[in-house]
Amino acid sequence: MIAPTPFFSHRGCSVRVYEETRALEKLGNEVVICTYHIGDDVPGLAVHRIINVPWYKRLRAGPSYHKVYLDALLWFKSLRVARQIKPDVIHGHLHEGTLLGYVVGRILSLPLLSDLQGSFTGELKSHGFVKGDGVYFALLSRLERVIDALPYVTVASSSAVVDELRSEFGARRVFRALDGVDSDVFHPSVRKASRPQSIPPDAKVVVYLGLLSDYQGIDCLLEAIPEVLRGHEKVHFLIMGYPDVELYQEKARRLSVHERVTFTGRIPYGEAPSYLALGDLAVSPKIAETESNGKLFNYMACGLPTVAFDTPVNREILGDLGLYARLGDASSLASALLGALGDETLMADLGKGLRQRAVRLFSWENTARQLMDCYALALGQRGH
Repeated sequence: MIAPTPFFSHRGCSVRVYEETRALEKLGNEVVICTYHIGDDVPGLAVHRIINVPWYKRLRAGPSYHKVYLDALLWFKSLRVARQIKPDVIHGHLHEGTLLGYVVGRILSLPLLSDLQGSFTGELKSHGFVKGDGVYFALLSRLERVIDALPYVTVASSSAVVDELRSEFGARRVFRALDGVDSDVFHPSVRKASRPQSIPPDAKVVVYLGLLSDYQGIDCLLEAIPEVLRGHEKVHFLIMGYPDVELYQEKARRLSVHERVTFTGRIPYGEAPSYLALGDLAVSPKIAETESNGKLFNYMACGLPTVAFDTPVNREILGDLGLYARLGDASSLASALLGALGDETLMADLGKGLRQRAVRLFSWENTARQLMDCYALALGQRGH
Protein backbone atom coordinates (compact mmCIF):
# COMPACT_ATOMS: atom_id res chain seq x y z
CA MET A 1 0.00 0.00 0.00
CA ILE A 2 1.58 3.27 -1.15
CA ALA A 3 0.46 6.23 0.97
CA PRO A 4 1.97 9.59 -0.08
CA THR A 5 0.91 11.33 3.10
CA PRO A 6 2.19 11.82 6.65
CA PHE A 7 1.22 8.62 8.43
CA PHE A 8 -0.24 8.50 10.99
CA SER A 9 -1.50 12.10 11.19
CA HIS A 10 -4.97 11.62 12.77
CA ARG A 11 -6.88 13.00 9.78
CA GLY A 12 -8.47 12.28 6.41
CA CYS A 13 -6.44 10.06 4.11
CA SER A 14 -4.27 8.87 6.98
CA VAL A 15 -7.33 7.52 8.81
CA ARG A 16 -8.56 5.78 5.66
CA VAL A 17 -5.17 4.07 5.19
CA TYR A 18 -5.13 2.99 8.84
CA GLU A 19 -8.69 1.67 8.98
CA GLU A 20 -8.51 -0.07 5.60
CA THR A 21 -5.33 -1.81 6.72
CA ARG A 22 -6.84 -2.98 10.02
CA ALA A 23 -9.99 -4.24 8.32
CA LEU A 24 -8.09 -6.02 5.53
CA GLU A 25 -5.82 -7.75 8.03
CA LYS A 26 -8.81 -8.91 10.09
CA LEU A 27 -10.01 -10.65 6.92
CA GLY A 28 -6.71 -12.51 6.54
CA ASN A 29 -4.75 -10.19 4.27
CA GLU A 30 -1.20 -8.99 4.85
CA VAL A 31 -0.71 -5.27 4.26
CA VAL A 32 2.60 -3.43 4.05
CA ILE A 33 2.50 0.37 3.99
CA CYS A 34 5.09 2.59 2.30
CA THR A 35 4.82 6.23 3.31
CA TYR A 36 6.58 9.49 4.18
CA HIS A 37 9.11 9.92 6.98
CA ILE A 38 6.75 11.89 9.22
CA GLY A 39 3.75 10.89 11.28
CA ASP A 40 3.10 8.88 14.42
CA ASP A 41 4.09 5.22 14.57
CA VAL A 42 1.20 2.78 14.86
CA PRO A 43 1.96 -0.43 16.79
CA GLY A 44 1.12 -3.62 14.94
CA LEU A 45 1.25 -2.22 11.41
CA ALA A 46 4.05 -2.93 8.92
CA VAL A 47 5.16 0.56 7.91
CA HIS A 48 8.19 1.39 5.74
CA ARG A 49 9.22 5.05 5.61
CA ILE A 50 11.38 7.07 3.25
CA ILE A 51 14.66 8.45 4.56
CA ASN A 52 14.36 11.31 7.02
CA VAL A 53 14.03 14.72 5.38
CA PRO A 54 14.68 16.93 8.44
CA TRP A 55 13.42 20.21 7.00
CA TYR A 56 10.01 18.83 5.99
CA LYS A 57 7.71 18.38 8.99
CA ARG A 58 4.36 19.52 7.57
CA LEU A 59 1.37 17.47 8.76
CA ARG A 60 -1.40 19.67 7.38
CA ALA A 61 -3.37 18.60 4.32
CA GLY A 62 -2.90 20.16 0.92
CA PRO A 63 -0.44 20.38 -1.96
CA SER A 64 3.22 21.32 -1.63
CA TYR A 65 6.12 21.58 -4.08
CA HIS A 66 8.16 19.55 -1.58
CA LYS A 67 6.07 16.52 -2.52
CA VAL A 68 7.92 16.28 -5.84
CA TYR A 69 11.10 14.98 -4.19
CA LEU A 70 9.22 13.26 -1.34
CA ASP A 71 7.31 11.21 -3.90
CA ALA A 72 10.53 10.40 -5.75
CA LEU A 73 11.94 9.03 -2.50
CA LEU A 74 8.69 7.16 -1.89
CA TRP A 75 8.91 5.57 -5.33
CA PHE A 76 12.40 4.21 -4.57
CA LYS A 77 11.23 2.94 -1.18
CA SER A 78 8.12 1.30 -2.66
CA LEU A 79 10.09 -0.40 -5.41
CA ARG A 80 12.63 -1.73 -2.94
CA VAL A 81 9.98 -3.04 -0.54
CA ALA A 82 7.94 -4.59 -3.35
CA ARG A 83 10.99 -6.45 -4.62
CA GLN A 84 11.59 -7.80 -1.13
CA ILE A 85 8.07 -8.92 -0.20
CA LYS A 86 6.68 -9.73 -3.67
CA PRO A 87 3.08 -8.56 -3.09
CA ASP A 88 0.08 -9.82 -5.03
CA VAL A 89 -1.26 -6.33 -5.73
CA ILE A 90 -0.24 -2.70 -5.32
CA HIS A 91 -2.75 -0.40 -3.62
CA GLY A 92 -1.99 3.23 -4.45
CA HIS A 93 -3.63 6.01 -2.44
CA LEU A 94 -4.36 9.37 -4.04
CA HIS A 95 -3.20 10.34 -7.52
CA GLU A 96 0.44 10.46 -6.47
CA GLY A 97 0.30 6.95 -5.04
CA THR A 98 -1.46 5.77 -8.19
CA LEU A 99 1.31 7.12 -10.42
CA LEU A 100 4.07 5.69 -8.21
CA GLY A 101 2.27 2.36 -7.97
CA TYR A 102 1.85 2.17 -11.72
CA VAL A 103 5.58 2.55 -12.35
CA VAL A 104 6.45 -0.01 -9.67
CA GLY A 105 3.83 -2.36 -11.07
CA ARG A 106 5.14 -2.05 -14.61
CA ILE A 107 8.66 -2.89 -13.48
CA LEU A 108 7.61 -5.88 -11.36
CA SER A 109 4.55 -6.98 -13.39
CA LEU A 110 2.13 -6.34 -10.52
CA PRO A 111 -1.52 -5.24 -10.81
CA LEU A 112 -2.54 -1.84 -9.46
CA LEU A 113 -5.61 -0.65 -7.58
CA SER A 114 -6.07 3.11 -7.25
CA ASP A 115 -7.81 4.53 -4.15
CA LEU A 116 -9.03 8.10 -4.68
CA GLN A 117 -10.89 10.55 -2.46
CA GLY A 118 -11.46 13.29 -5.00
CA SER A 119 -10.11 15.08 -8.04
CA PHE A 120 -6.42 15.99 -8.08
CA THR A 121 -6.98 19.32 -9.80
CA GLY A 122 -10.07 19.90 -7.68
CA GLU A 123 -7.96 19.58 -4.53
CA LEU A 124 -5.34 21.97 -5.90
CA LYS A 125 -8.06 24.49 -6.69
CA SER A 126 -9.82 24.17 -3.33
CA HIS A 127 -6.54 24.80 -1.50
CA GLY A 128 -5.84 27.88 -3.64
CA PHE A 129 -2.77 26.23 -5.20
CA VAL A 130 -3.97 26.94 -8.75
CA LYS A 131 -6.78 28.89 -10.36
CA GLY A 132 -9.48 27.08 -12.29
CA ASP A 133 -8.37 28.38 -15.65
CA GLY A 134 -5.22 29.06 -17.63
CA VAL A 135 -2.54 26.92 -19.23
CA TYR A 136 -1.16 25.50 -15.96
CA PHE A 137 -4.56 24.24 -14.84
CA ALA A 138 -5.20 22.74 -18.29
CA LEU A 139 -1.88 20.88 -18.16
CA LEU A 140 -2.64 19.53 -14.69
CA SER A 141 -6.10 18.42 -15.82
CA ARG A 142 -4.52 16.56 -18.70
CA LEU A 143 -2.06 14.93 -16.30
CA GLU A 144 -4.97 13.88 -14.10
CA ARG A 145 -6.69 12.23 -17.06
CA VAL A 146 -3.50 10.31 -17.80
CA ILE A 147 -3.14 9.12 -14.19
CA ASP A 148 -6.81 8.13 -13.96
CA ALA A 149 -6.33 5.87 -16.99
CA LEU A 150 -3.37 3.97 -15.51
CA PRO A 151 -4.94 1.49 -13.04
CA TYR A 152 -7.02 -1.47 -14.12
CA VAL A 153 -9.34 -0.88 -11.14
CA THR A 154 -10.11 2.30 -9.20
CA VAL A 155 -12.08 2.73 -5.98
CA ALA A 156 -13.48 6.09 -4.91
CA SER A 157 -14.72 7.19 -1.52
CA SER A 158 -18.07 8.58 -2.69
CA SER A 159 -20.52 8.19 -5.56
CA ALA A 160 -19.88 11.83 -6.49
CA VAL A 161 -16.19 11.07 -6.97
CA VAL A 162 -17.08 7.97 -9.02
CA ASP A 163 -19.26 10.08 -11.32
CA GLU A 164 -16.62 12.81 -11.58
CA LEU A 165 -13.85 10.36 -12.46
CA ARG A 166 -15.97 8.78 -15.16
CA SER A 167 -17.50 11.90 -16.71
CA GLU A 168 -14.73 14.46 -16.31
CA PHE A 169 -11.59 12.34 -16.54
CA GLY A 170 -12.58 9.26 -18.52
CA ALA A 171 -11.65 6.74 -15.84
CA ARG A 172 -12.76 3.13 -16.38
CA ARG A 173 -13.77 0.41 -13.95
CA VAL A 174 -14.38 2.80 -11.05
CA PHE A 175 -16.16 1.38 -8.02
CA ARG A 176 -17.45 2.99 -4.86
CA ALA A 177 -15.76 2.10 -1.55
CA LEU A 178 -17.01 4.50 1.09
CA ASP A 179 -15.17 5.37 4.26
CA GLY A 180 -16.51 3.63 7.34
CA VAL A 181 -16.46 3.66 11.11
CA ASP A 182 -15.67 1.21 13.89
CA SER A 183 -18.97 1.43 15.74
CA ASP A 184 -17.55 -0.53 18.67
CA VAL A 185 -15.07 2.31 19.26
CA PHE A 186 -17.23 5.26 18.25
CA HIS A 187 -20.48 4.89 20.19
CA PRO A 188 -22.77 7.03 22.37
CA SER A 189 -21.94 5.40 25.69
CA VAL A 190 -18.18 5.93 25.53
CA ARG A 191 -16.61 7.58 28.56
CA LYS A 192 -16.52 11.34 28.07
CA ALA A 193 -13.32 13.35 28.04
CA SER A 194 -12.90 15.98 30.73
CA ARG A 195 -15.19 18.89 29.93
CA PRO A 196 -13.11 22.03 29.27
CA GLN A 197 -13.64 24.64 31.99
CA SER A 198 -14.52 27.20 29.33
CA ILE A 199 -17.78 25.33 28.63
CA PRO A 200 -20.60 26.23 31.06
CA PRO A 201 -22.18 23.17 32.69
CA ASP A 202 -25.67 24.03 31.40
CA ALA A 203 -24.62 24.78 27.80
CA LYS A 204 -25.63 22.77 24.75
CA VAL A 205 -22.39 21.78 23.02
CA VAL A 206 -21.96 21.85 19.24
CA VAL A 207 -18.90 19.82 18.22
CA TYR A 208 -16.67 19.91 15.16
CA LEU A 209 -13.75 17.52 14.73
CA GLY A 210 -11.47 17.80 11.72
CA LEU A 211 -9.03 20.01 9.90
CA LEU A 212 -9.23 23.74 10.45
CA SER A 213 -9.19 25.30 6.99
CA ASP A 214 -11.24 27.42 4.65
CA TYR A 215 -12.24 24.51 2.41
CA GLN A 216 -13.50 22.65 5.48
CA GLY A 217 -15.82 25.60 6.07
CA ILE A 218 -14.42 26.79 9.40
CA ASP A 219 -14.65 30.44 8.34
CA CYS A 220 -18.29 29.92 7.42
CA LEU A 221 -18.98 28.18 10.74
CA LEU A 222 -17.49 31.03 12.76
CA GLU A 223 -19.49 33.55 10.73
CA ALA A 224 -22.67 31.61 11.57
CA ILE A 225 -22.07 31.63 15.32
CA PRO A 226 -23.19 35.22 16.07
CA GLU A 227 -26.61 34.45 14.58
CA VAL A 228 -26.82 31.19 16.53
CA LEU A 229 -26.02 33.02 19.77
CA ARG A 230 -28.73 35.59 19.11
CA GLY A 231 -31.25 32.76 18.86
CA HIS A 232 -29.98 30.47 21.63
CA GLU A 233 -28.32 31.82 24.76
CA LYS A 234 -26.98 28.57 26.18
CA VAL A 235 -24.84 27.09 23.42
CA HIS A 236 -21.09 26.56 23.19
CA PHE A 237 -18.99 25.47 20.22
CA LEU A 238 -16.20 22.94 20.75
CA ILE A 239 -13.94 23.09 17.68
CA MET A 240 -11.37 20.31 17.64
CA GLY A 241 -8.53 19.95 15.17
CA TYR A 242 -5.57 21.65 13.53
CA PRO A 243 -3.74 23.56 12.01
CA ASP A 244 -4.08 27.36 12.25
CA VAL A 245 -5.70 27.33 15.69
CA GLU A 246 -4.36 30.81 16.50
CA LEU A 247 -5.70 32.20 13.21
CA TYR A 248 -9.22 31.00 13.95
CA GLN A 249 -9.05 32.04 17.59
CA GLU A 250 -8.29 35.55 16.36
CA LYS A 251 -11.21 35.41 13.94
CA ALA A 252 -13.50 34.34 16.80
CA ARG A 253 -12.29 37.36 18.78
CA ARG A 254 -12.98 39.69 15.86
CA LEU A 255 -16.51 38.28 15.67
CA SER A 256 -16.90 38.71 19.45
CA VAL A 257 -17.79 35.03 19.89
CA HIS A 258 -14.53 33.88 21.50
CA GLU A 259 -16.15 33.32 24.89
CA ARG A 260 -18.56 30.83 23.31
CA VAL A 261 -15.98 28.91 21.29
CA THR A 262 -13.31 26.54 22.62
CA PHE A 263 -10.47 25.40 20.36
CA THR A 264 -8.69 22.26 21.54
CA GLY A 265 -6.01 21.87 18.88
CA ARG A 266 -5.20 18.43 17.52
CA ILE A 267 -7.08 15.52 19.08
CA PRO A 268 -5.43 12.08 18.77
CA TYR A 269 -7.61 9.72 16.74
CA GLY A 270 -7.80 7.26 19.63
CA GLU A 271 -9.29 9.96 21.87
CA ALA A 272 -11.79 11.26 19.32
CA PRO A 273 -14.77 9.21 20.62
CA SER A 274 -14.35 10.60 24.15
CA TYR A 275 -14.28 14.18 22.89
CA LEU A 276 -17.22 13.72 20.55
CA ALA A 277 -19.15 12.37 23.53
CA LEU A 278 -19.09 15.90 24.96
CA GLY A 279 -21.37 17.07 22.17
CA ASP A 280 -25.13 17.41 21.88
CA LEU A 281 -25.02 18.30 18.18
CA ALA A 282 -22.34 17.92 15.50
CA VAL A 283 -21.56 20.13 12.54
CA SER A 284 -19.58 19.60 9.33
CA PRO A 285 -19.45 22.76 7.21
CA LYS A 286 -17.16 21.27 4.53
CA ILE A 287 -17.45 23.23 1.30
CA ALA A 288 -15.82 20.77 -1.13
CA GLU A 289 -18.71 19.27 -3.12
CA THR A 290 -17.34 15.89 -4.24
CA GLU A 291 -14.53 15.06 -1.81
CA SER A 292 -15.37 12.49 0.86
CA ASN A 293 -16.42 13.65 4.33
CA GLY A 294 -15.20 10.96 6.69
CA LYS A 295 -15.94 12.81 9.93
CA LEU A 296 -19.66 12.25 9.33
CA PHE A 297 -19.32 8.51 9.92
CA ASN A 298 -17.78 9.13 13.35
CA TYR A 299 -20.50 11.63 14.26
CA MET A 300 -23.17 9.12 13.25
CA ALA A 301 -21.71 6.21 15.20
CA CYS A 302 -21.56 8.44 18.29
CA GLY A 303 -25.29 9.10 17.93
CA LEU A 304 -24.85 12.81 17.24
CA PRO A 305 -27.51 14.65 15.22
CA THR A 306 -25.57 16.34 12.44
CA VAL A 307 -25.80 19.60 10.51
CA ALA A 308 -24.02 19.73 7.15
CA PHE A 309 -24.22 21.51 3.83
CA ASP A 310 -26.57 20.03 1.24
CA THR A 311 -24.19 18.21 -1.12
CA PRO A 312 -24.45 14.81 -2.82
CA VAL A 313 -21.62 13.45 -0.66
CA ASN A 314 -23.28 14.45 2.60
CA ARG A 315 -26.69 13.16 1.50
CA GLU A 316 -25.18 9.84 0.47
CA ILE A 317 -23.84 9.42 4.01
CA LEU A 318 -26.52 11.00 6.20
CA GLY A 319 -29.54 10.27 4.01
CA ASP A 320 -32.82 11.75 5.21
CA LEU A 321 -31.49 11.90 8.77
CA GLY A 322 -29.18 14.85 8.14
CA LEU A 323 -29.98 18.48 8.87
CA TYR A 324 -28.96 20.45 5.79
CA ALA A 325 -28.00 24.04 5.01
CA ARG A 326 -27.37 25.77 1.68
CA LEU A 327 -23.79 25.25 0.54
CA GLY A 328 -21.47 27.97 1.78
CA ASP A 329 -24.28 30.04 3.35
CA ALA A 330 -23.47 31.05 6.94
CA SER A 331 -27.01 32.28 7.65
CA SER A 332 -28.53 29.02 6.41
CA LEU A 333 -26.04 27.10 8.52
CA ALA A 334 -27.04 29.13 11.57
CA SER A 335 -30.73 28.44 10.90
CA ALA A 336 -30.12 24.70 10.65
CA LEU A 337 -28.18 24.71 13.92
CA LEU A 338 -30.89 26.72 15.68
CA GLY A 339 -33.60 24.44 14.34
CA ALA A 340 -31.88 21.46 15.90
CA LEU A 341 -30.98 23.14 19.19
CA GLY A 342 -34.59 24.19 19.67
CA ASP A 343 -35.99 20.67 19.38
CA GLU A 344 -34.51 18.14 21.80
CA THR A 345 -36.89 15.39 20.67
CA LEU A 346 -35.76 15.84 17.07
CA MET A 347 -32.11 15.71 18.09
CA ALA A 348 -32.63 12.51 20.09
CA ASP A 349 -34.51 10.81 17.25
CA LEU A 350 -31.97 11.83 14.61
CA GLY A 351 -29.03 10.77 16.77
CA LYS A 352 -30.55 7.34 17.34
CA GLY A 353 -31.35 6.92 13.66
CA LEU A 354 -27.89 7.98 12.53
CA ARG A 355 -26.27 5.53 14.94
CA GLN A 356 -28.38 2.70 13.53
CA ARG A 357 -27.55 3.76 9.96
CA ALA A 358 -23.81 3.79 10.70
CA VAL A 359 -23.87 0.33 12.26
CA ARG A 360 -25.98 -1.12 9.45
CA LEU A 361 -24.28 0.38 6.40
CA PHE A 362 -20.88 1.84 7.13
CA SER A 363 -18.47 -0.63 8.69
CA TRP A 364 -14.82 -0.77 7.66
CA GLU A 365 -15.31 -4.51 7.14
CA ASN A 366 -17.73 -3.71 4.32
CA THR A 367 -15.13 -1.40 2.79
CA ALA A 368 -12.44 -4.08 3.09
CA ARG A 369 -14.63 -6.68 1.37
CA GLN A 370 -15.26 -4.26 -1.48
CA LEU A 371 -11.51 -3.73 -1.79
CA MET A 372 -10.93 -7.48 -1.88
CA ASP A 373 -13.44 -7.84 -4.72
CA CYS A 374 -11.53 -5.16 -6.62
CA TYR A 375 -8.20 -6.85 -5.89
CA ALA A 376 -9.65 -10.00 -7.44
CA LEU A 377 -10.56 -8.06 -10.58
CA ALA A 378 -7.05 -6.65 -10.83
CA LEU A 379 -5.48 -10.07 -10.28
CA GLY A 380 -7.81 -11.59 -12.85
CA GLN A 381 -6.69 -9.01 -15.39
CA ARG A 382 -3.07 -9.99 -14.78
CA GLY A 383 -4.01 -13.61 -15.34
CA HIS A 384 -5.22 -12.73 -18.82
